[in-house]
Amino acid sequence: MGLLTQILTFPLAPVRGVGWVADRVKEAAEREYYDPEPVERELASLERALLEGRIDQKTFDEHEDLLLDRLEEIAAYRRGDTAP
Repeated sequence: MGLLTQILTFPLAPVRGVGWVADRVKEAAEREYYDPEPVERELASLERALLEGRIDQKTFDEHEDLLLDRLEEIAAYRRGDTAP
């Protein structure tokens, strides 16, 4: 019956192919979105800007809070938590 099922559902092969591609794109996007490295680089850049006097403490604190929240979200995703 497996061969018969494959023959009968062959017209749906392009749909299954598109679904497979969509899954690979989603996985790649999630890997990129939940990569902590760019956030950590941004934190380091932010600290350099503060030390060099390009931003004030208030601006630093605001941006740092956002970046730390983002790192918490990434950590929760990696732990498997559904809500960060």
